[in-house]
Parts: sequence; structure tokens; C-alpha cells
Amino acid sequence: MNSLSGRFLILTIIFVMLAEVLIFVPSVARFRQDYLLARLERGQLASLSLEADDMISPALEAELLKNAGVFNVVLRRDEIRQLALSSPIPSPIFATYDMRDPNSMTLIMDAMRTLLDGEDRVIRVIGHPVQDGGLLIEVTMMQYPLREAMLEYGRNVLILSAIISIITALLLFIAVQALIVGPIRGVVGSMQRYADAPEDARRIISPNAGVKELRDAEEALQSMQTELTTALKQKDRLAQLGGAVAKVSHDLRNILTTAQLFTDRIEGSDDPLVKRMAPKLVGSITRAVNLCETTLAFGKVDEPAPTLSRLSLAPIVNEVIDGERLATADHEVSFAEDVPASMTIRADGEQIYRVVSNLVRNARQAIMATGSPGEICIKGFEDENAWWITVSDTGPGLPARAQEHLFQPFQGGVRKGGSGLGLVIAADLIRGHGGRLELEKTDETGTTFRIQLPKADMTLAPAAE
Repeated sequence: MNSLSGRFLILTIIFVMLAEVLIFVPSVARFRQDYLLARLERGQLASLSLEADDMISPALEAELLKNAGVFNVVLRRDEIRQLALSSPIPSPIFATYDMRDPNSMTLIMDAMRTLLDGEDRVIRVIGHPVQDGGLLIEVTMMQYPLREAMLEYGRNVLILSAIISIITALLLFIAVQALIVGPIRGVVGSMQRYADAPEDARRIISPNAGVKELRDAEEALQSMQTELTTALKQKDRLAQLGGAVAKVSHDLRNILTTAQLFTDRIEGSDDPLVKRMAPKLVGSITRAVNLCETTLAFGKVDEPAPTLSRLSLAPIVNEVIDGERLATADHEVSFAEDVPASMTIRADGEQIYRVVSNLVRNARQAIMATGSPGEICIKGFEDENAWWITVSDTGPGLPARAQEHLFQPFQGGVRKGGSGLGLVIAADLIRGHGGRLELEKTDETGTTFRIQLPKADMTLAPAAE
């Protein structure tokens, strides 16, 4: 009986029996009242024989009293009390019960006393004669037959109640099985089938319950399963992509290493323009090689934590802006920086460069996509607890879909053909520093991202959460 339907069956029987018990007490009291009134009526009918014949034989009188189930009958007419029929009383009268308009509580209490009293006692019953046959009638009788009749009536009521309870419980059991337990088992079965192959979209539950609450549960389960299936597929694609990227990075690292050897020769050129550009080219290739090595390490689930050191932020920002200016030669995109020359942060220089570069590149591409002039501003400042870097632009702002999936890979991309990985990578790198990358504001006037790097030592893990 640990099942829902089994417990429901037991509770139904208990509640129906409880209701029948509450009905049983007043019904037994009513039965007792009817029984006593019937004895009064029989006694009155027996006394009518005296009206036909003033003198009746003792044998006939005894038979009349026996048929009425009483010992004697007393009628009261016109203030005169008259003993109509009488026979010997075996014992003194134990109690007198007045049936003239008693209240319900009195009837119930008298009925309970009768049921609990197992002695065969003589009682007197007083009531109104029927058909206005006088002012009062009283009879004496034994209590034991009354108690036996009440017990038999009670047994019949309880047996009938038990039958009604069982039939009601079975009907409710069948109804619960059809309306509640069956659909619940269907939901459980669907969950088990889905758990066997959560990537299979065909196993997602289809809501079909007729009960509103169960249908709401099925719809919620369907939404959860759909999201989980999508996430698992995306995770699988990311795993496959990670393997492909690791292979590409391995070969790209070898190619970039060869390119790095050529740049060493270019640095020896006497051309002033080449001399000015060569260090930046060497730096870019070196970063690309490091990125490939980091990607390979990540593919082995062994990506190193950021190497923290004290460094100046201004040179990193200058290098990012110089690199982005080369991509805006034919577009009216201006750059501004507000980073104190004395601002020193504790971070991994290569990773901070990648973060700022990703944010500035996204801002530049957003402005260039509009075909209108724009400005990108990088600002740095600090307070007692953290260093702050903001990257602002005057672009068109982020669309609603991009805001909703801002830091989710392959979903937060804005530019056509973009992967949406730039912000994801940037956010992961900042979390590795124990900080946060947040969207401060975005509207038709532009977008601002804010980087927070904590100053406190030994708090990288809590902050990353």
C-alpha cells in the first residue's frame, strides 16, 4: 500500500467510515426514540379494549400487555390519572424517559446510556397519546429488548456503511487510477525513456494530460527536456569542435613558428617603416603561437591558470588600439583612451590583452557595420577594492537576442558569420583572475562593457563564482 492509489483507497475508506460514525450516533438515537414511541402507541391501542368492555379477563389483559411489550399502561384524561392495564413489575423502575418534545442532545445522551448499560432494568416512558386520546400516556417496560434492538440496528448500519465505504473507495480508486495515477505513470515512463537517451529529441514528452495541474507539469517537463537536449547537443558539438581546434592549432603553431623565423630577419631591415612595424608583427605572431599552445593545453583539460604579475595597463591598451587602427584605415572610427600612465594592475598581461582586444574588436565591427562614424573609448581607474577597465563605443547597441545569450558560446554573436565566442573567452579569462566582465549599458547611443579585477590576494576562486 505504498502506492498513491493504495493510500488513497485506505484514506477513502477511513474517511467514509468516520463520516458514518458521525451519522451513526444521531441515527441510533432516532431509532431509540421511534422504538419508545411505538411502545407508547401499542400500549394506547391495548388500552382501547377497556373502552369496549369495562371488564376483561386477566388472561386477555396479560396477552394485550405482552403484545404491546409493556408491563402497564397509564392514561391521563381531564387531569385524572387512570391505570388502564397493569401486570406485575419484576423490579423497581430504574429511570423515566419523557418523549414529549425532547431536544436532540437529550436523545443522544439517553441513547448512549442505554447502549452502555448492559443490565436488564425496568424503565418508564412518558409521551403524548396519539389522535388526542388524552393528556398523557406512560408505560413501563424492560430496557434490555430496547438495547438489543438498538445494537442490531447499529450493526446493520455499520455493515451498510462498510459496504458503501468499500464501493465508494473502489469507484474513487478506479477514478484516481484513470485521472491521476495513469497520467503520472505516463510522465514517469516518459522521463525514464528520456533518461536512456537524452540527446534524442523524439523522446521529449508531449503534453496530453486532461487534468490541468498534470498538464502544467508535463509542459514544464517538456520545456526542461528541450533545453537539456539542446544543451547536450551543443556540448557535443563543442567537444567535437574542441578536438578539431586542437588539431588545427597544432598545425597552425608550426606554421607560425616558421613565420616567426622570417620576422627575425625582417627586424634587421634598414627601412624605417619596417623597423616600426616589425616589433608589432613579432608581438602578434608570438601571441598567436602562445594562443595555439594554450588551446592545445585546453584540449588536454590542462589549461594553465593566469600568471599574475604587476604590470602597467597603459602599454597594453596602446598596443590594442594600434592594432585596431590598422583595420580601420578606410573607416571613420576613432579611438580614445583614458588610462593613467601610473596605473599598475596585477594580472596576466597576455590574457588581459586578449580580453581588451576582443572587446575593442567587437566595438569596431559594430560601428563599421553601420557605415557611420563612431568612437571607441577605453578607460581605466581603480578604487580601494578593485581595478576597473571600461570599453565604450557609440555603436548601435546590442539586439535583444544578443543580450539574452550574451555569454553563451555560438548564441551571443551579433555580426553575421560571427561565432559569439569572443565575449565567452573574455569572460572566462576575467573569471580566471577572480574578477567579472559585465555589460554595464547598451542602447541606441552605444554599448559599455566593464571589467573588474579584485585587488585582494587569495580570493580568485570565490570571486570567480
